[in-house]
Amino acid sequence: MRETLGDSTIAATHVVTGAGHVVTAAGHAVTGAGHVVTAAGYFRSYSAVGLLAVVGVLFVAVAFSAGRLLRPVVPTPEKLLTYECGVDPVGEGWAHTQVRYYVYAFLYVIFAVDSVFLFPWATVFAAPGFGATTLVEMFVFLGFLAVGLLYAYKKGVLAWT
Repeated sequence: MRETLGDSTIAATHVVTGAGHVVTAAGHAVTGAGHVVTAAGYFRSYSAVGLLAVVGVLFVAVAFSAGRLLRPVVPTPEKLLTYECGVDPVGEGWAHTQVRYYVYAFLYVIFAVDSVFLFPWATVFAAPGFGATTLVEMFVFLGFLAVGLLYAYKKGVLAWT
């Protein structure tokens, strides 16, 4: 069985893909325009990406190595002290931070994610045929957030005392 593609004839050992490309028994692909793409040509494009990655890693390695070799190293007792914004360190190294700051930051992140979710939802809700389904999904989502906020309120997490 023979098929023709452009001005070339294809033998029965060739396979025609759904996209109209022909793959030969040797692994060559013939596009609809009659161009032959070999496996070596296909992987050559990936070799360019690999070469760029190697050059990037080498650039970073050379920069760090040059910095280590060229910087002056003169350790003194003052330089070996812990640096805290120009102030001499006093007291112990453990600082006690109240949890409420983290709780408010966490609540902010939750509601920021909620607002980010609302914008794509609004565009899908406006599309025809998605109204009731997306409305129910949004109320389920807001219900989960409301339950979490109610739980935090009942535990007294939101009280700033």
